[in-house]
Amino acid sequence: MPADLTHFDAKGNAVMVDVSAKAETERVAVAKARVVMAPATLAQIEARTLKKGDVLAVAQLAGIMAAKRTPDLIPLCHPLALSSVQVELAPDRAANAVEITATCKLAGRTGVEMEALTAATVAALTVYDMCKAIDRGMRIEAVRLVHKSGGKSGTWEAS
Repeated sequence: MPADLTHFDAKGNAVMVDVSAKAETERVAVAKARVVMAPATLAQIEARTLKKGDVLAVAQLAGIMAAKRTPDLIPLCHPLALSSVQVELAPDRAANAVEITATCKLAGRTGVEMEALTAATVAALTVYDMCKAIDRGMRIEAVRLVHKSGGKSGTWEAS
């Protein structure tokens, strides 16, 4: 196996990376996602008139909960003591979309990229779930990491 694939041993077996020798540093990751929909769907989200309730509030909570459950969902992810999870959802009328930004922080030995990505994705899935009765054509797009800081590799910003 190539040396840069840290989740495999020399025989190709899956392993959880041993981070015990790493220094604890402040680590932050920011991920984004977007749910594109019909203009009428976005209008109902903004007016809070959907039968299932306040889509943005429920999706925000779902994203926060998802970040905390990431090691249950992604094999070989370390369980982390997150110090902060923020999930923001903002309607974008020009794009007929809900823009999602998830930020995860901790002081630890491994990064929080997967937690931020999981939070953004689950928030997007929740928007879809709550609106699918009126708009099955919604699209979840542009799920991506946009910022990561901390650890040996330092800061990374998406271009």
